[in-house]
Amino acid sequence: QVQLVESGGGSVQAGGSLRLTCTASANTYSGACIAWFRQAPDKEREGVAAIMINRGTTYTPVSMRDRFTLSQDNAKNTVYLQMNSLQPDDTATYYCALAPLGHGCWLPLKPERFASWGQGAQVTVSS
Repeated sequence: QVQLVESGGGSVQAGGSLRLTCTASANTYSGACIAWFRQAPDKEREGVAAIMINRGTTYTPVSMRDRFTLSQDNAKNTVYLQMNSLQPDDTATYYCALAPLGHGCWLPLKPERFASWGQGAQVTVSS
């Protein structure tokens, strides 16, 4: 069974930074595609970035590339999302999601390609 646990959400002022953490169960981590999505109230779920674990290749929409960065720690089955220069428009619930090898890691990121989801981490940016 796939388990994804997120942490690192919180409140920050505009211009600040946060790092979100997603830890996957060991039997699913290797070879997976792990992505971050976000969803603000009354908006569709939006892809933020994804990483193919076995290659370390990242997939980030152009609109996110200058402020959002993914990294991985394979010894901990963990993916990190570093978010810089946060703005009030970045306020949302951020979700970690996992797709098996070959099923998710390409742009545009689509929620329906990811079968497993974490519980979500709230990020609130105040002006």
